[in-house]
Amino acid sequence: MDAKILKALGEPKRFLLLQLMSERGYCVCALARKSRLSESAVSQHLKVLREAGLVTGIKKGYYTHYCLDKDVLGTVISELEQIRDARCKPCNEPYYGCPESEYLRCKSYVPPEKRNNGQHASQTALMLLKPEGKEK
Repeated sequence: MDAKILKALGEPKRFLLLQLMSERGYCVCALARKSRLSESAVSQHLKVLREAGLVTGIKKGYYTHYCLDKDVLGTVISELEQIRDARCKPCNEPYYGCPESEYLRCKSYVPPEKRNNGQHASQTALMLLKPEGKEK
């Protein structure tokens, strides 16, 4: 997925324009009226959406009507669903998938002798912070 697509989707006003164009194609004037944005602002947003490939323009006489490219949007949705559905692979010994130097520098590193199997990580972290010999 191209970073331009994520940038285009990340702006609420551009997202509104995409929602409007999901129903039908509009010219800049109509999009400006429906979105309550100025025509120049709509044009600038459409430029970003066109460069991202999310919108196509169809020339109709003097005006250009812009439409949502649903194929591109479908591809984006599929890629995001793949990320959502991906399973995290469990970390394996000895360094849990990290190079040794990174593993030892990691702030979440808990030496094996201090690990308590079966406890949640936050409980283990709290256990490490308690002074020795003071149990509640």
